[in-house]
Amino acid sequence: MASALDDDDVGSDDYYSLLNVRREATQDELKAAYRRLCMLYHPDKHRDPELKRQAEQLFNLVHEAYEVLSDPQARAIYDIYGKRGLDVDGWEVVERKRTPAEIREEYERLQREREERRLQQRTNPKGTISVGIDATDLFDRYEEDYEDMVGGGVPHVEINKMHISQSIEAPLTTKDTAILSGSLSTHNGNGGGTINLALRRVTSAKGWGEIELGAGDTHGPLFGMKIFRNLTPRFFVTAQCGLQFSSRGVRPGVTTVLARHLDKNTMGYLQWRWGIQSSMNTSIVRDTKSSHFTFAVQLGIPHTFMMMSYQYKFQDEDQTKIKGSVKSGFFGTVLEYGAERKISRHSVLGATVSVGVPQGVSLKIKLNRASQTYFFPIHLTDQLLPSAVFYATVGPLVFYLAIQQLIIRPYLRAQKEQDLEKQRESSASDIARKKQEAESAVLLMQESVRRIIEAEESRMGLIILNAWYGKFVTDNSRRHERAKVIDVTVPLQCLVKDSKLILTEATKSGLPGFYDPCVGEEKSLKVLYQFRGVMHQVLSGDTEPLRIPKQSHRIDADT
Repeated sequence: MASALDDDDVGSDDYYSLLNVRREATQDELKAAYRRLCMLYHPDKHRDPELKRQAEQLFNLVHEAYEVLSDPQARAIYDIYGKRGLDVDGWEVVERKRTPAEIREEYERLQREREERRLQQRTNPKGTISVGIDATDLFDRYEEDYEDMVGGGVPHVEINKMHISQSIEAPLTTKDTAILSGSLSTHNGNGGGTINLALRRVTSAKGWGEIELGAGDTHGPLFGMKIFRNLTPRFFVTAQCGLQFSSRGVRPGVTTVLARHLDKNTMGYLQWRWGIQSSMNTSIVRDTKSSHFTFAVQLGIPHTFMMMSYQYKFQDEDQTKIKGSVKSGFFGTVLEYGAERKISRHSVLGATVSVGVPQGVSLKIKLNRASQTYFFPIHLTDQLLPSAVFYATVGPLVFYLAIQQLIIRPYLRAQKEQDLEKQRESSASDIARKKQEAESAVLLMQESVRRIIEAEESRMGLIILNAWYGKFVTDNSRRHERAKVIDVTVPLQCLVKDSKLILTEATKSGLPGFYDPCVGEEKSLKVLYQFRGVMHQVLSGDTEPLRIPKQSHRIDADT
């Protein structure tokens, strides 16, 4: 059974972890786990008033977990929304619906309604700022005759073009959306702007339509229409037509795109454009988890070309990508290569070197920050100079490594510590409660653990010598960090049955006698145990299932 529990639910009372059962556990497995914990925590087994009180609290918690997971309807709600779903609204749904499938369907419907209400409050702003820089004076010097003048020997770098665009979306109803966009551009002192308003309506689950009105001081008024339609599950079409009004008259334009899924990861496109720049284009795009490939051919006026690009995606935390492309046509040939990397939670930085004939050499730097894009094309030279290619390639790399070491990593480290501190403060009371429950559970386990150890020793079975749970520091580069672990020897020994210990894939912080010693940080379980008189040791991740004893855990005598 799939689970959609929030981190808060898992971190506080994970019923599956408390009972140490799989999320697909059967009724028999739930009942066996429940009986085992009832025997351990039953209040009547303890005479001391304090132990009796603690046992009663833990017994009620175990009983609550079993009551929820043994009821198919309540379990369906818990799997979707965790403990928060087990409120009055949730039980009202249970009264109306009779099967878990119907409960899921009802909750998903309510979730969609909440999402729609939330959608109406969003504007989804998107923007782009592009600043073109002319740095050709660094490599192409046309003013040698003026080098003797004051300042004549200093290369001149200038901003020769700029473009700013912004758009916002305003949901009018669940099906209608208004999109307002505008842009300002300037190039060598000449510029202009446009403003556009589009109204989009979702006509059905298979398509939508859009009407666009625009105006600008360079192209004049614009009227356009656009439709999208899924013809089959693997085939869709987009059609767009527009009328551009200017001093030269009315300029019509039509664009049609046909697209088809060729396989799970590959799309094929056919595009036909008629109007100011008529063309026909076909392309194949293959996108997988590790790569992205595009091949395109276009026949048109004035642009006819062939293009091929490839991007490799590294499977690392920073989502690093390297890419290369080649494009050749009537305009010449352009070779591009570059890389991009995630530098923070919401920011991606990329750099691309463009080498072409007759375009020359350019460096393009792009920063994506949330829904905003900042683009800086730097034109270095009109010629193919090896020095320009070298500096365009090495310069950004050296600059990035310096910024990464001096600014980005210290900032991310401080940000992570700040987030962890906030998480610790918000969950301090809950962790204190869990810690108290764990300490009480360990006290209540003492007698049971003594009997289990005696039985295991008599058969030379499984004895837990030491067990620690939490954050371990093993990397020399992280020696400055402090290990945060708790002793869980007694709770683990209490889970041993017939010389076996089986832990499920649920977080171990919810096991009886456990709690989270380092909220928000990566945790592991380290166990030193003896089986048949031989020492064993294992280190397991927090949510990794664990079965002991195993031959691979054995510690060789000569090590």
